[in-house]
Amino acid sequence: MASSSGTKKTRAPTPRRQSKAMSQAQKMFVDVQDEDSSAIDSELVPSSLAAIAPVLRVANQIEKDNPRVAYLCRFHAFEKAHRMDPPSSGRGVRQFKTYLVHKLEKEEEEAQHQLARTDPKEIILYYWNFYNKNIKEGQYTKEPEEMANILQIASVLYDVLKTVVPPQRIDDQTHSYAQDVQSKREQCENYNILPLKAIGAKAAIMELPEIKAALHALQNVQNLPKPSVHSTNAPHDFPEERSKSIFDILDWLSSVFGFQKGNVANQREHLILLLANMDVRKRDLVVYTQLRSSTVQKLMDKIFKNYWSWCKYLCCEQNTRIPQGSHKQQLQLIYIGLFLLIWGEASNIRFMPECICYIFHKMAEDVNGLLFGNVHPVTGDTYHRSQTAAPDEEKFLRTVITPIYQVLHKEAKRNNGGKASHSRWRNYDDLNEYFWSSKCLSLKWPTGLKEEFSVHSDVMPNKVPASKSMPKTNFVEARTFWHLYRSFDRMWIFFIMAFQAMVIVAWTPDGSPAALFDEDVFRSVLTIFITQAFLNLLQAALDIALSFNAWRSLKFTQILRYLLKFAVAAVWAAILPICYASSVQNSTRLVKFFSNLTESWQSQGSLYNYAVAIYLMPNILAALLFFLPQFERIMERSSSHIVTLFMWWAQPKLYVGRGLHEGMSQLLKYTLFWILLLICKLAFSYYVEILPLIGPSKSIMKLHVDNYEWHEFFPNVTHNIGVVIAIWAPIVLVYIMDTQIWYSIFSTLFGGIHGALSHLGEIRIIGMLRSRFQSVPTAFCRRLVPSSDADTKGRYMDKAMERRNFASFAHVWNEFIESMRAEDLISNEDRDLLLVPYSSNDVSVIQWPPFLLAGKIPIALDMAKDFKEKEDTDLFKKIKKDDYMRSAVVECYETLREIIYGLLEDETDRNIVRKICYDVDIFIQQHKFLNEFRMNRIPSLGEKLEKFLKLLLSEYDAVDVYKSQIINVLQDIMEIILQDIMVNGFKILERYRVQIQSNYKKEQRFERLNIALTQNKSWREKVVRLHLLFTVKESAINVPTNLDARRRITFFTNSLFMNIPSAPKVRDMISFSVLTPYYREDVLYSVDELYKENEDGISTLFYLQKIYPARFVCKLDEWMNFQKRINDPKLNYSDDDKKEATRHWVSYRGQTLSRTVRGMMYYKHALELQCFLESAGDYASFGGYQTMESSQGNERVQALGDMKFTYVVSCQLLGALKTSKDPRDRRRYNDILNLMIMYPSLRVAYIDEREEFVNGRSHIFYYSVLLKGGNSYNTEIYRIKLPGPPTDIGEGKPENQNHAIIFTRGEALQTIDMNQDNYFEEAFKMRNVLEEFLKSPSGQREPTILGLREHIFTGSVSSLASFMSNQETSFVTISQRILANPLRVRFHYGHSDIFDRIFHITRGGISKASKTINLSEDVFAGMNSTLRGGYITHHEYIQVGKGRDVGMNQISLFEAKVANGNGEQTLSRDVYRLGHRLDFFRMLSFYFTTVGFYLSSMVTVLTVYMFLYGRFYLVMSGLERETLENLSIHQSKALEQALVTQSVFQLGLLMVLPMVMEIGLEKGFRSALGDFIIMQLQLASVFFTFQLGTKVHYFGRTILHGGSKYRATGRGFVVFHAKFSENYRLYSRSHFVKGLELVILLVLYQIYGHSYRSSNIYLFITSSLWFLVGSWLFGPFVFNPSGFDWQKTVDDWTDWKRWMGDRGGIGMHPDRSWESWVDGEQEHLKFSNIRGRILEIILVLRFFIYQYGIVYHLDIAHRSKNILVYGLSWLVLVTTLLVLKMVSMGRRRFGTDFELMFRILKALLFLGFMSVMTDLFVICGLTISDLFATVLAFLPTGWALLLIGQVCRPLFEAIGFWDPIKELAKAYEYIIGFLLFAAIAILSWFPFVSEFQTRLLFNQAFSRGLQISMILSGRKD
Repeated sequence: MASSSGTKKTRAPTPRRQSKAMSQAQKMFVDVQDEDSSAIDSELVPSSLAAIAPVLRVANQIEKDNPRVAYLCRFHAFEKAHRMDPPSSGRGVRQFKTYLVHKLEKEEEEAQHQLARTDPKEIILYYWNFYNKNIKEGQYTKEPEEMANILQIASVLYDVLKTVVPPQRIDDQTHSYAQDVQSKREQCENYNILPLKAIGAKAAIMELPEIKAALHALQNVQNLPKPSVHSTNAPHDFPEERSKSIFDILDWLSSVFGFQKGNVANQREHLILLLANMDVRKRDLVVYTQLRSSTVQKLMDKIFKNYWSWCKYLCCEQNTRIPQGSHKQQLQLIYIGLFLLIWGEASNIRFMPECICYIFHKMAEDVNGLLFGNVHPVTGDTYHRSQTAAPDEEKFLRTVITPIYQVLHKEAKRNNGGKASHSRWRNYDDLNEYFWSSKCLSLKWPTGLKEEFSVHSDVMPNKVPASKSMPKTNFVEARTFWHLYRSFDRMWIFFIMAFQAMVIVAWTPDGSPAALFDEDVFRSVLTIFITQAFLNLLQAALDIALSFNAWRSLKFTQILRYLLKFAVAAVWAAILPICYASSVQNSTRLVKFFSNLTESWQSQGSLYNYAVAIYLMPNILAALLFFLPQFERIMERSSSHIVTLFMWWAQPKLYVGRGLHEGMSQLLKYTLFWILLLICKLAFSYYVEILPLIGPSKSIMKLHVDNYEWHEFFPNVTHNIGVVIAIWAPIVLVYIMDTQIWYSIFSTLFGGIHGALSHLGEIRIIGMLRSRFQSVPTAFCRRLVPSSDADTKGRYMDKAMERRNFASFAHVWNEFIESMRAEDLISNEDRDLLLVPYSSNDVSVIQWPPFLLAGKIPIALDMAKDFKEKEDTDLFKKIKKDDYMRSAVVECYETLREIIYGLLEDETDRNIVRKICYDVDIFIQQHKFLNEFRMNRIPSLGEKLEKFLKLLLSEYDAVDVYKSQIINVLQDIMEIILQDIMVNGFKILERYRVQIQSNYKKEQRFERLNIALTQNKSWREKVVRLHLLFTVKESAINVPTNLDARRRITFFTNSLFMNIPSAPKVRDMISFSVLTPYYREDVLYSVDELYKENEDGISTLFYLQKIYPARFVCKLDEWMNFQKRINDPKLNYSDDDKKEATRHWVSYRGQTLSRTVRGMMYYKHALELQCFLESAGDYASFGGYQTMESSQGNERVQALGDMKFTYVVSCQLLGALKTSKDPRDRRRYNDILNLMIMYPSLRVAYIDEREEFVNGRSHIFYYSVLLKGGNSYNTEIYRIKLPGPPTDIGEGKPENQNHAIIFTRGEALQTIDMNQDNYFEEAFKMRNVLEEFLKSPSGQREPTILGLREHIFTGSVSSLASFMSNQETSFVTISQRILANPLRVRFHYGHSDIFDRIFHITRGGISKASKTINLSEDVFAGMNSTLRGGYITHHEYIQVGKGRDVGMNQISLFEAKVANGNGEQTLSRDVYRLGHRLDFFRMLSFYFTTVGFYLSSMVTVLTVYMFLYGRFYLVMSGLERETLENLSIHQSKALEQALVTQSVFQLGLLMVLPMVMEIGLEKGFRSALGDFIIMQLQLASVFFTFQLGTKVHYFGRTILHGGSKYRATGRGFVVFHAKFSENYRLYSRSHFVKGLELVILLVLYQIYGHSYRSSNIYLFITSSLWFLVGSWLFGPFVFNPSGFDWQKTVDDWTDWKRWMGDRGGIGMHPDRSWESWVDGEQEHLKFSNIRGRILEIILVLRFFIYQYGIVYHLDIAHRSKNILVYGLSWLVLVTTLLVLKMVSMGRRRFGTDFELMFRILKALLFLGFMSVMTDLFVICGLTISDLFATVLAFLPTGWALLLIGQVCRPLFEAIGFWDPIKELAKAYEYIIGFLLFAAIAILSWFPFVSEFQTRLLFNQAFSRGLQISMILSGRKD
């Protein structure tokens, strides 16, 4: 090997024996090398050896040029690695060194010298050559990015040279080269967008005047004091760097406070781009040298609005003041730069906006002191202008950010992965709200961050002393359903009071609402205020109880308010009943009642009325303020002490949630919406739910019942109160729930009307597009062309302007069509029919797309041939009647003339053609055309023309043959024209003495042709178009055939007629970024994955070929389009290219990162096209964009695009993927690298985990790193050190977004998930939608989030996918439409919304990240935006694509995740604050569109339970027979009529209503009706009913016990059979158990109940309940592909038995063992609090009623009502369980060693059992029916015991009784599984069931000709 001295060769020692780790590492490297051998060693360097990665990368780059020098570089890297870590103690270092040794040994023999015989001379010569070739000659021609790489290589080469060559042998020339490289490298850095420090050709973006102006302003460091540098012993001390000159304001700030170099560079570019983009807007570019002062002021206003509000809230002075005489712009930029540098390095603290305000406040104070020599307000020290510089660039991180991060990290440890109670640890909100108190200002800076704020404990929460731990701040997220009441108390009070009032009125004799005017009734109605008083007391008590853990953090005034609220509520709760009791005897009439109000205060009758009047005074005042929203907004934001005192009682003072009131117009809109809704709801409740039950209730209360059928514990209870409760309880629940139904109805109606007024669906089919296409170019120019061209916006346009506008439209339209062809949505033929010529100057008419002109020429020819009249006018009138036909005829004539004229070389031939055309024109003008031309020969001319055009387009080998063919056909054409068609054509022949087809002439006419013209691209395009016009028939009316292409075309054209903001010029548009979080999902499917077969023998590629088939209704579709594209000989695809293209084709049809990136990069494409159209002018009319792409003009276009758009993908685990041993992970890394190379504008941010040695000890450090693509490598742009692992604190996705958000740019930020897509034509509208940020539709504020609609592209896979697609589509369209306007409660739902970036980065970011509570992190971003004064809109003229889950289990996991998230939302402070801060009607909107929907779902299921348990109680007690068989009660159907409402919710009709409306709007109501019918036939109601159970289970369990977690659903092509065990694991507790419970209730009611059997409504109710049961029990199997295939069923049974039989253990996955699964299923109980456990036990007690009720109905009981009957039943149950336990223990202990004894024992037990049963049958009267009834009685009891055992598991484990409970649980699992399997097996026995199920699941696929049965069965032939 090469030696370090360069004088001799030495061989590195070979390891004697490889360790296992080394072998594995070597294998890993070999595997990776197979994938990408060129990048192996530089890309997989251990993190502790990161410094050698550049050396190895250089070796890879130069290896092809000089292998020997590459070898020397690797050897240098090896020596350097050995010096860095001699003992190889770092992670992976030993393995890497071993690998490198083997590689060096191999290369030493293979790498030969090329330039010299020795290594020193070789590297010196190579270094010289490299310098002269690449640096000396290329520094003025090469791109800055290329020069940066070249200088990096040169620097590494010199380092290697110094190692190989002795110092004395390095000559002066080499030294001079090295010094030049070093000086240039100091001026050159890797850059993101702006090459601020670059060598090479000047980048176009740096020549933009706005960039120059911003850079000039930032470089103004005049009069800034220069910090002095002193050496320190701080780690990472860089005195040389600290002494460098200060180039700009950010450098100065960094030198003062110690910000990191990467952070400074990142924020420098960030600030320059912000200033440039804001300043250039509507700016004259002619004189542009400096920034406008208003620009910096505007940016400062946006960035510091939250800081100024914070200062005002804390009543402290702002530190952003501008002293008189100072340089205002410079000082403003210092403040802005300081804030951005703080934010850029704040890491997780970015989620704490007020903490950042505090940090800025303190640091700005230091800045002011340094600049103006102030005295420090705390220490009294005097600032000096000669300030000592920060000792190193990590000072700020070390002294400010890290202490706060450590608090966060230790609190995160206390939450036990999110499983601990929220009340026991502080989350982001708690820590941030600490800075809402003025006491934060008294902290000593910066050491105070380690004092009071950071008090914590490392021990478990329950061991933290109260005095040593910080309390929760302002709010406690306690797990209780009472949060629903506490957060929305006004709503509950209203509904309870309304219910009470309606019952009182209905209880009157006539039950008419007019009874309200009766004095007694009115007095009774007034008792609702007594109810309100008690409810207010409950609210006050909840405020105290639920916030108790936060009391130590509350101000005294807040605690006082809670106590006073409780005291006042208690006083009113006492006064009002007393006053009412004193006035009950008042018998005055109503008129006298009103008159008494003015009489003496001593009047006994008016005492209660006066009390009520006083009590209602705050409500009356609130009602008055409700109609003065602007006044109330001012009051809430006021800092006046009087106003604050006044508002203190109404609402506690909080930093957020102030001034949320809307303008008067919006307030009236949503108020009217809710008033109408509440009128309908209350009227329905009164007349349908309440009034019909009053009469039966009165009758029941009068009856006397003493004949009970069981032992009645309370036989003397009066009025049959148990019966009344059983009847009224379901009605009360329906009353609570049915508002949700009315909301669904009203939102559907209002949303539909709003959509229609917004012009949605006006163009929904291709036929509508054809009829309106003529107006599309005009609409395009009006909406999507910048308004600076005022004449284009005028009502009248001249021809030139019209053509220019059409040319602009043509460019965009054609790019749109070409993008669909590139995506294989359309074929080449479809593309040709849809394209529009770029230039229309060659013809006198507009050239419409050929699909509009299809068949027009043949029809016109037929019309001319058959035209019998002699008047030209009639013929041309017919042609002109159809504008498209006229355009086609004129275009064909003029284009054909141009084509022939261009072909002809002979001037005489041209004169003949010219004369013919002249005659045609002149005769048309003179109306003699029909007289001078014979129309009957037109068809023969048409045939020849078709042949002629076809020949021109054909490929040829022999030019002479090809030319002769064209000549022959052309001569035939001329002969037909001159001799057959033209009456006087012979005169032309005579004039030019022409003889056509003469054998006497050596040279004939029309023989001299310019054949080379046929290869001209633009000329050939004209021929293609003309050929299409002649040949395409009426069938082209169906173009395009692809449904997705049709949808995109119709939506795009329809959106042009919607209310879109005017398009600004690209330079004036708002700049924006797109951010996509990525974890570990698929990037591109590998070749192996494409062809890998599943258990059914189906590969992904085969599946997609069937989903996107080769033939679709006899038309080519996507797979065939793709095949034609890759097999096109012009593209010359190699076999490897075809494989790669196939990977992309498949990946673009999945939910992959590559699909998302491709879609988002359309933004860049659209921006470049827009730049071209704006700058090209008339040049655009000549197809200039196509030529521009390869010209120098493209540089400027790209520069503007880069300035306006940035795309960042946050791949937090990219480093782990790179070093992973899993080949799939390494392939993902390579695919991401390829994406960066494919899309140069793509940026990837990741978290780098690097091992470093400090003082000899290994430490892990974390960095946020930004990468871009290079030449086969990634290039690191910025590296910013973090205080610790950023993803350990909160939820994964928001933390992933947060670490990368610092690398985004612009004023807007679009959040895009990994399963989304975009389209070129929609990207073109982005600048329009960004203009919405500049509008103020609310009247007070500009929008902060713009909501966009989405297209769900996964809806065609199966019926389930269709259901989800329709449901999601209705949610992202009609639902959000109504949420935004008029309800004003739209939030952010994890979709493609666009954020006001500056607003949100200064207020906590684009999501919230606290563990568990912010599981649905996206919606909290919307809530946070609203609470902080934001405003959210929704826009439907633009859309993006989105994928959804397509399999049953995927969908259920998604629904479970959303339900978990809503459960956590219920507990959150955001929901509580919005519930209290929004006005009443807006609060109703908020409730019913968030957690209220899930509570209504839960109430729907509770209604079923309440109804059945109530009936069960009535039946088993005998009360049904005694009461409900009364004639007046029996004939009343009130209960059943009211329960119809519940069935509407249960069957999913709430979901269907918006779907039908939206489909009707966009596709037509006939299509909507058809889709609705098809959905029902496909069992959509089963699906929605099943998902209802999913929502209810996870929502309720989350609130009760917790257990929320992110549930990965997977995003693959999920159309496969799920095993029974998998379905059982997912749905056992959420559906199967509950379904069987309802089965038992229904069966028992069917057996023992006797009432209402003749009622049709009753039959509907019970059938709907049976439908619910069937859906819950068999839904997963109905929607499981091949769920009823016999062989699959057999395999599932085997798999389920294995799963049930395998014993669990530590590390055993739940998929492999029942015991492991059941432990995981009960995990939520381990962390549940005592309140949750008690409530769980209370709920379990319902199962004991079965046994109690049934045993008294057994024949063996002989109608005895004695309590001993129930006691004996328990004796039987316990005996049975003990016997089973004995058998189980005997099998384990004696089954092997004492087999015979065990068999004898079992025989004796069996004989004993038979004898006992015989005695019971013979002596006691036991019957067979009793046995079945006993099973139904004991099964629920055993289940109850089992559930109680699970809740009390720690207790039973302590006493050693857990194993029997576990065995009992397994027995129940076997029973449940067997019952389900029995039904499935019976259905599977019949083959037609499986076939029907396949048709049911894949109906859409069948209608498209798919062979799903082939896919499912694995047949490929």
